[in-house]
Amino acid sequence: MILTNYWWLILWPILMGPILALTLPKTEVSVFGITLERWHLAAVWILVLPYIFWCMNRSEFADTEVYRSMFLEVPLPASAFTDYLSGHTKDRGFFILIWLLKHWIGNNDQAFFLIIAVFQMFCVASFFRQYSKDFWLCFFMFVASTDYLSWMFNGMRQFIAVSVILISLRCLLNRHYFLMVLLILLAASIHGSALLMLPILLIIHGRAWNKKTIFLLMTVIMMILFVHPLTDIIDGLLRDTQYNDIVTNDIWQQDDGTNMLRVLFYSVPALFSLAGKSYIDEADSPLLNLCVNCSICTAAVYLLSAFSSGIYIGRIPVLTTLQGYIILPWLIDRMFTRTSAWLVRTIFISVYLIFFYYQMHIAWQLI
Repeated sequence: MILTNYWWLILWPILMGPILALTLPKTEVSVFGITLERWHLAAVWILVLPYIFWCMNRSEFADTEVYRSMFLEVPLPASAFTDYLSGHTKDRGFFILIWLLKHWIGNNDQAFFLIIAVFQMFCVASFFRQYSKDFWLCFFMFVASTDYLSWMFNGMRQFIAVSVILISLRCLLNRHYFLMVLLILLAASIHGSALLMLPILLIIHGRAWNKKTIFLLMTVIMMILFVHPLTDIIDGLLRDTQYNDIVTNDIWQQDDGTNMLRVLFYSVPALFSLAGKSYIDEADSPLLNLCVNCSICTAAVYLLSAFSSGIYIGRIPVLTTLQGYIILPWLIDRMFTRTSAWLVRTIFISVYLIFFYYQMHIAWQLI
C-alpha cells in the first residue's frame, strides 16, 4: 500500500471513522474521575492500519533517505558495531535499536520502517483510546494537523522518544515517578530532546492553570523580549550535539521562527481550556489537569519558537502536543448543549481541514 495521493490522509478517517463508530460497539469507562466512551480495539486498528503501511512504503520523503542510510550502514558484527558506536556520542540508543532490529530482519529497510511505524502508532492510538472521550476526533487532529507526516515520516527518531513518553504518562498519573523518570531516560537515549520532559514534569504536575504554568508563560514573554541574547545562548548550547549540523548550517542563520499561524493553531487547546477552566476545576481529574498543563507548555514553547528558532525550539512542543488533544472533545461535550456541541465540533473539524489544506498545499505543495 503506497501513498500516491495525500488527500487519502484526510479522506480515510472522514469516510471510515463514522462507519467504524456505528458498527463496532463502544465501552463506557471511568478514567481518573471522568466518564469516557472507549472505542472497540478492532475499530482502532482498522482506522490506523493504512497509516502504518504508508509509513512502511514511503520513498524519498523528507528524512526518509537519511534514516534508510542510517539503518543500512550499521554493521552487524559485534566488534564492528562497537567501533561504529564509538564514533556516535549522541543518541546511542537509536543505533543500538537499529543494530538489534538488523539481527532480526537483516538489511530489510522496509521492515525497519514498518516496525518503527507499528510501535509509534500503537503508542499514539493506545493513548487516545485509553484517555480520550472521542478517539476519532483526537486521531483526526493528529492527521489533519500534519503531525502524522511531520513526525512519523520526517522526525522519526524524535517521535520514537515521544512515543515512549506517551505510554509512560500513566506512571505519572499513578504517581510512579521513579519508573516515569527511567522511561524518560530511555527515551533520551533515542533522542536527547526527551530530557526536557524532566523539567516539564514539574510544570504539568498539579491543577490546571496552576502558578507554575502561569510562571512559564511569564518566563516565555520575558525571553521573547531578550530574543537575540537567547538565540546566541541556544547557538552555544547546540554545538557538539545532534543539532550541530543545524547550528553550523546556513539554514540556522536564516531561521525566522515558527509561522504565527501554526503558533495560533497549536494554542487552541490551551485557549479553549482557559475558557472552560471552571468545568475542569469542577471535575478535578488528574488526567484533565495533566492534559491542560501540557497544552499550555505546547502553546508557550511554540510562541517562543516564533520569535527565535522554528527549526530547533519548534521541535520541542511535540513532547506535549498530543496530550493537549485529549482536552478538546471533553470540553466541547461539557461546555455546550448537544446541538451546540455538534456545531462547535463541526467548526473544529472545518478549521483543521483548512489548516491541513494550507500546510499540504500552500506550505509543502504536496497536494
